[in-house]
Amino acid sequence: MEPPALQTDPTGLIHQKTLRLMGNRFDISVVGEDHQWAGKQIDTAIDEIRRIEKLLTTFSEDSQTALINRQAGIGPVRVDREVFGLIQRSLRLSALTQGAFDITYGSIDKRLWNFDTQMTELPDPATARKLVRLINYRNVILNEADQSVFLREQGMRLGFGGIGKGYAAEMARQLLRGRGVSSGVVNAAGDLTTWGDQPNGKPWTIGIANPNARHEAFSYMNISNMAVATSGNYEKYAVIDGKRYSHTIDPKTGLPVTGIKSVTIICPNAEIADAMATPVMVMGVRAGLNLINQIRQLACVIVDDQDRVYTSANIKIDS
Repeated sequence: MEPPALQTDPTGLIHQKTLRLMGNRFDISVVGEDHQWAGKQIDTAIDEIRRIEKLLTTFSEDSQTALINRQAGIGPVRVDREVFGLIQRSLRLSALTQGAFDITYGSIDKRLWNFDTQMTELPDPATARKLVRLINYRNVILNEADQSVFLREQGMRLGFGGIGKGYAAEMARQLLRGRGVSSGVVNAAGDLTTWGDQPNGKPWTIGIANPNARHEAFSYMNISNMAVATSGNYEKYAVIDGKRYSHTIDPKTGLPVTGIKSVTIICPNAEIADAMATPVMVMGVRAGLNLINQIRQLACVIVDDQDRVYTSANIKIDS
């Protein structure tokens, strides 16, 4: 496989590589005068993201995540401090969102929702609840003493789809900053983190995707040293009887969430931004805004099914 090409913008100061990592498109940009130096820094960030992917993937039998899942209901698995810490933070977010965010969503029975095929009907509520019974963050047992993780019930599975790429983007940003990159952007399939300013001294300009036309922006924000993550029902969905159903499943009911087209979270940390976008969709406009308004340095923009735009108390957007 050929390495990704290093692109440079017309100013000669923004250097970028685009490639597929963690099953998503990543665009990594750094600001610098030396083309070769910039390419080397980006390559170190790519190596870091690949390292994290090996820890978290469920598509490889020898990842730490796969080992935890295989031992579900059998016994605890000792893991790296990094993986233990990520699970620990995930469980705190689950408690904060009352289970709307839950890394045990990997336990969901694939018979329930398969958005890659033409679905023709909804599962009945009783079946849906039965098939998501294994989703319960309270059944993830952490032992700080030996740094082990135990899934209490057989069949439980961890999945880091709701937080993993945000974590990887955050770690790549920290690595680049530590290597002397004073400004850049790591964009993980629309979940991105920025630091420093553009070469012209202005903050980075970020577009919020239009949920009715995902390749267009309905609003822009000027940000620096901030992360942005969006979750939307335009990414993957099924249309049944003329109604669109999001691929985002409410872990309590097993049914897809309705009422919201997209949620955009803005905060200083890409891991938290990524993790908070989905639970706000699950919680709904009122409860979601209420939660965000109680947390310092967190902001959000919500678009509901009627295209009404809601923002948290601490944000202004330019349309």
